[in-house]
Amino acid sequence: MTKHEDPTVIKKYANRRLYNTGTSTYVTLEDLGEMVKNEEDFVVMDAKSGDDITRSVLTQIIFDQENKGQNLLPIAFLRQLIRFYGDSMQSIVPSYLEFSLSSLTKDQEKFREHLSQTFGATAFDAMEDQVRRNTEMFEQAMRMFSPFNSGFPEAGSTAQNGKDTGSEEETETDIEALRKQVQAMQKKIDTLANDK
Repeated sequence: MTKHEDPTVIKKYANRRLYNTGTSTYVTLEDLGEMVKNEEDFVVMDAKSGDDITRSVLTQIIFDQENKGQNLLPIAFLRQLIRFYGDSMQSIVPSYLEFSLSSLTKDQEKFREHLSQTFGATAFDAMEDQVRRNTEMFEQAMRMFSPFNSGFPEAGSTAQNGKDTGSEEETETDIEALRKQVQAMQKKIDTLANDK
């Protein structure tokens, strides 16, 4: 039986120095970034207050990487992320992002292989396909927990007109129909906004 190890405690002092209690050495944000890449678990505690500040330190590591020109986060994504703060969707976003990244991590080897084989114009298609599959899986998971799931039949159900809605073709048709309805509603909203 493997022994479960507790995460290493990193203490952050007022002078902004970081102390790794596991190795009894001072470390930098770059060192912590390497620990993350090596899948070493750690928590960062404020040395004075004892508060867990892991989230802000990890965010600082991302900020530093972005400033070095290693841009991973698209501007549109960052803008949308900011819009979610204070929005009714805010509570769902962390689960969605965690779910999407977890799926990408599980499939990353297969995904890398596929991209290397199809590098070029089709690489973007492969990426879009992966995002679409992740979104569909998330939507299915959310339907199970949604109090308003009566309008969304589960895969394999016979809820609509006695027809089996479990096939992929019918699911895609339903998604396309919903997409068209949303577009029509958006046009009406735009028209109303322009009239004012």
